[in-house]
Amino acid sequence: MAADLTAFGNGLAVPSVVCLWLAVLLRAPGALRSPQQRGLWLAVATAAAAMTLNLPDVVSYAMTRGPGYAHTIGLVRNLIGVLSAGAVLYFVAATTRGRKLQLTACVATVAWLATLIALDVAAPAHGTHTMPPVGDPVPSLAYWLVLISAHVTANIVCVALCSRYSRRTESRGLAAGLRLFGLGTALAGLFWLAYLLKALFGSTWAMPALPLLMNLHGVLRAAAILVPTLFTLRRTCADTATAWRLWPLWRDLVEAVPHVALNKPRAWRVMELVWPPVPRNLLVYRKVIETRDAILILGEYVTPGALEHARGQVTGHGVPEQRATAAALARVLKEARQAKLDGAPGQPGEAAALELPAAIHTSQEGGDLADEARFLVDVAQAYVAPATTRK
Repeated sequence: MAADLTAFGNGLAVPSVVCLWLAVLLRAPGALRSPQQRGLWLAVATAAAAMTLNLPDVVSYAMTRGPGYAHTIGLVRNLIGVLSAGAVLYFVAATTRGRKLQLTACVATVAWLATLIALDVAAPAHGTHTMPPVGDPVPSLAYWLVLISAHVTANIVCVALCSRYSRRTESRGLAAGLRLFGLGTALAGLFWLAYLLKALFGSTWAMPALPLLMNLHGVLRAAAILVPTLFTLRRTCADTATAWRLWPLWRDLVEAVPHVALNKPRAWRVMELVWPPVPRNLLVYRKVIETRDAILILGEYVTPGALEHARGQVTGHGVPEQRATAAALARVLKEARQAKLDGAPGQPGEAAALELPAAIHTSQEGGDLADEARFLVDVAQAYVAPATTRK
């Protein structure tokens, strides 16, 4: 059973490292520009490097190259691991805006690194750094206690602060990232606590689970730094879907009132999404603003009471009020657009005859643009539905 658990954990080594490096590469551009994300990115990047040097194939290759090579790989792996622990503390300090903790993290990391190098140099000639199931730790017990103390200290502080601030923040993305990072760090903490038990008391009962703990920690940390990317992807997909649904209504209204559009409509709807004429994060904003402006102008071609009359034709059949209003507005807009294209004279000052729903008034006053977008999507759906657009 113990051998199977170890084999399963080792089987996750390569996937875990691959996930870490993919996450590091994907988040590098944004993280390096953000001071708050830089510590988190560095923590994951250094963890990925340390875990890469700890892959079974890498360790086996180092052993075949001789004691000196194996020693160098082992020392570098441990130093990078301590740098990762320091980066964890720095990330937590940056997230919580703790200047003293940031300084403490930097000073402690330098002290741990210097101590490890000094203890390694002072130890008798040795090969790779290891804590064998039987026998003394290599290069020394003091070396391993310093190494373990660095990881355990950083992990305990990180788990405590991630747990506290994930409950306080109002940002769903930050809360999710902190929880995932805290959980991954907790697994790493258990890993090093097991090594502490082995170093102090010779206890080996937890050793078979260590590869699983370390590799699951890698996957969770990779997921933690990908949270912003996933939230951005979800928002982009939602905006793309909204722009796609608004396009028929927007195109027809802009065709009638071309001066409200910042850019001329493309020939095909898909081109607006694949090659947007404005920054992608402003695509829905521009569609909503331009559609609203066109509606206000076309109000000059609507006779007083037309909207109420149209609403009466679609109300009373189990249709929710907002959808009924959207269907009525779509019907009136189709008539007003046609009148404008036919050259009918508008009536300046009569735009009030087209009473805009509360969603649009709210957005005009600086309210939630998302509410307006949702309402206009309902209008766009009704606009292309024959049942609600025919006279």
